[in-house]
Amino acid sequence: MKFKLVSLLTFLSIMLAGCASAPPKNPENICDIFEEKRDWFDAAQASKERWGTPVHIPMAIMYQESSFRYDAAPPMEYFLWIIPIGRASDAYGYSQAKTPVWGEYVDDAGGFFSDRDDFDDAVDFIGWYMNRSNRINKVSKWDAYAQYLNYHEGHGGYRRGSYHKKPWLKKVAKKVEARAKRYSEQYWGCKDDLQQNWFMRWLF
Repeated sequence: MKFKLVSLLTFLSIMLAGCASAPPKNPENICDIFEEKRDWFDAAQASKERWGTPVHIPMAIMYQESSFRYDAAPPMEYFLWIIPIGRASDAYGYSQAKTPVWGEYVDDAGGFFSDRDDFDDAVDFIGWYMNRSNRINKVSKWDAYAQYLNYHEGHGGYRRGSYHKKPWLKKVAKKVEARAKRYSEQYWGCKDDLQQNWFMRWLF
């Protein structure tokens, strides 16, 4: 009986963890995202308060990088289409942060237990990186286009203008900018409701 109970609890824990880490059902609407995943809203707010970054831009960057998948990674590359030889980079998780820059974040602002597959840590990482882009390259925290170029090319690459030779990247940055604008418009329509506590939301 005890073994069956332990097995059941283990199974339920795995199922709940899977539900918690699943991408939002409607990633096109930031209000729906935060309604479905209240803890994501709390984490995005915490990152905003810590780094002074608007909520909608980190969310737009994260959508572009991982489609909100906790275990996102670059596709596997193959030799002769058969033998796996590794991935194009070690980018991983919600933010697609690479190992070296994630290490910088952990040392500077994160913590020993920070994980790239944890939403709270990932959204805080993006806020941290945007804050550095603002400090190093004088890019406004509200400029989704330039912030994404910094995020993709690195601060040195952005200063060198590496993106000028990548028309495809400029198009992607424009997509991020457009999504950030939509998220912003949606967010202003629901943020007051989201900020109410659960009791007030239920009462009214």
